[in-house]
Amino acid sequence: MITSIDGRTTVALPAPVTVLPVVDGERPVGAWVVGPGGAAFRPVVDVTRLAGTVLAAVGAATVAVAVVAAAGRRRPEIGAVTMGPGGWVSIKRTALPPLRSAAPRPWWARVLRARRLVPQS
Repeated sequence: MITSIDGRTTVALPAPVTVLPVVDGERPVGAWVVGPGGAAFRPVVDVTRLAGTVLAAVGAATVAVAVVAAAGRRRPEIGAVTMGPGGWVSIKRTALPPLRSAAPRPWWARVLRARRLVPQS
């Protein structure tokens, strides 16, 4: 801060501040900043460790989504289709298909008054 008293310029210097680094073995953890206003701890952000943690979390989320997607998949309607010894076809794990209700007649069949062809015996 610069002030002028009686035509003279004076400069007020900031109060001295002491910085005490804190290390854990070889890795810096933070620093204590000690000044006239008290002491404060300033932690160091380890960008490499932070990036590794984020990457691990994204990987875990991806695996979880893949497991849920695989578990939610339905089995195929029919199993393996193989050819038998006499040329017949074998279809495993099948059941009779569900019965379908009679579909409504298409509009063009109603307009033309078309009738179904029914074989007569």
